[in-house]
Amino acid sequence: MSRREPDALLRRAIRIAQHPRHPLYLFTLTASELLRVADVSRVSRDQGGALLGYQRPEVKRHVRSITEYLDGPQVLFPNSIILALSSSTLFKQVRGPKVDSGIGEAGTLRIPLPRPGQSKPAWIVDGQQRALALSQCRRQDFPVPVNAFVADEVDLQRDQFLRVNNTKPLPRGLITELLPEVSSLLPSNLAARRAPAALCDLLNRDPDSPFRGLIRRASLDADSRHSAVVTDTAIVKMLQESLSSPNGALFPYRNIASGETDFESVRKLLLMYWKAVRDIFPEAWGRPPTRSRLMHGAGLCAMGRLMDKVMGSIDLHGARAPQVVRTELARIRPICRWTDGNWEELGGLAWNEVQNTPQHIRLLSSALIRAYLNNRRTSA
Repeated sequence: MSRREPDALLRRAIRIAQHPRHPLYLFTLTASELLRVADVSRVSRDQGGALLGYQRPEVKRHVRSITEYLDGPQVLFPNSIILALSSSTLFKQVRGPKVDSGIGEAGTLRIPLPRPGQSKPAWIVDGQQRALALSQCRRQDFPVPVNAFVADEVDLQRDQFLRVNNTKPLPRGLITELLPEVSSLLPSNLAARRAPAALCDLLNRDPDSPFRGLIRRASLDADSRHSAVVTDTAIVKMLQESLSSPNGALFPYRNIASGETDFESVRKLLLMYWKAVRDIFPEAWGRPPTRSRLMHGAGLCAMGRLMDKVMGSIDLHGARAPQVVRTELARIRPICRWTDGNWEELGGLAWNEVQNTPQHIRLLSSALIRAYLNNRRTSA
């Protein structure tokens, strides 16, 4: 007679009541149990474009170095794995004296084990590289400290993921893509980037946007990356400058006190300006930065600063506004060397020698704005 497989893991745990709806548990799993109950929620998008998950791809070299350490003779591994547990996980408090310290409650945690085809009851919020290394190490009975909170909501998991990694070198593109999906109050350094991140997402997905499908996101699959020639960090930097500077074209549409942004007006301004950029420089639009410095970080930032000069006097609701913007941008076309030649205004710098450095961005911005204002002055 075959022995029946258990349908759940039982673990002694401490429950800490920090949040009324999301209890926190401290317990231990073995290396073999960790990925048996916990999944890695990779960042991606579904067919409708909705964002899924939040974790970056694994870093194989990092995983390998952790595995080598775990296979060593003397191992101390105090760093805990942080999990988000499904509400299907149950906790039963131990009854008796001295089981409640007033801070934490002792008890037993019941974590259901998934059957083939079923979803796992937990997701790794922090420690995916460590978890993968543990699954590959020789000692599968190695005990691992775990901190876990109950949360079925993906947005709460993303929120905690960003907070845990706020001081760690996460890829900027991953943070940029996750920020618009997090609705809770964020640390000031992340909150300031939420509006630019949301606008970056809008530019990449709006059917009327000249940037549609051109912005490289962390969630893109390998096939989509070939046509995505613009880095999202370059777009976010351009947007953040314009939103935060009192001289920025986007600044009037943001309420600094409340943090609210008039996205509809900002959308109209951005689409009008960048469509005009595409129309004035069609030979440089949509090409990789190695073939067009217009799509390069330096070019995008410099053209963003020119946007602040051009769009400040444009009536967005005027019938001739798009034509006026194209006329204004045509003023700089004679000096631009996006795909070949040398920038005379930059001392003869070759088009492909322009780099995404503060010095080159400053020089390029100055040259474009100076040419624009001089042309307007002489044609007035």
